Amino acid sequence: MIKLCGVRRYEDIEYMNEVLPDYIGMILAEGFRRTVDISTAEKLSERLDGRIKRVGVFVDTPPEQVEECAKRIGLDVIQLHGSEDSSYINEVKKLGIPLWEAVKGRCAEDIYAAEKLGCDGLLLDSFVPGQIGGTGIASDWSVISSAKISSPFFLAGGINADNLSEALKISRNVDISSGIESDGVKDIEKIRRIMKIYKENQHEQG
Repeated sequence: MIKLCGVRRYEDIEYMNEVLPDYIGMILAEGFRRTVDISTAEKLSERLDGRIKRVGVFVDTPPEQVEECAKRIGLDVIQLHGSEDSSYINEVKKLGIPLWEAVKGRCAEDIYAAEKLGCDGLLLDSFVPGQIGGTGIASDWSVISSAKISSPFFLAGGINADNLSEALKISRNVDISSGIESDGVKDIEKIRRIMKIYKENQHEQG
């Protein structure tokens, strides 16, 4: 599966509707370059093709705010990027929506600790202080490929057209944001190229 993250403009929605990724992500946490406010996210969601699943990205957001976003936007997945603990996760899981935990996996132990939190899946990202993704910096794929990961996971961090094929050897699930941008905004030509490479690899892998 492929997730294209950092969607925040109406043009981005048009691009997504053209290429039909499995998931799109919207940053619903405050204070980041790609942050989308709830009203805008609601309008973007209304224009999104129903075949694409909506992922809301949060960072230590109060559970009641997560719930409001989930209901208004129609989220299919909640993705956590902060320091949420097991009690927080148990509270949010009451919403009945699949829950992913992002892990800045500097070592295998970080990944194993995240698995114990009880989320439905992981997103293994690169570690950049103060950032929640879309940095263009690759995670340490050697750590991920050697770890014994039992949870389903997406590989993220610095994936672009040049290394996507290699990333797909580690995980058939990938999350891309900066790799489909030019000058900080989504680039339809880069998106088309990424989707072409992704589909070719999916075909080869059967």
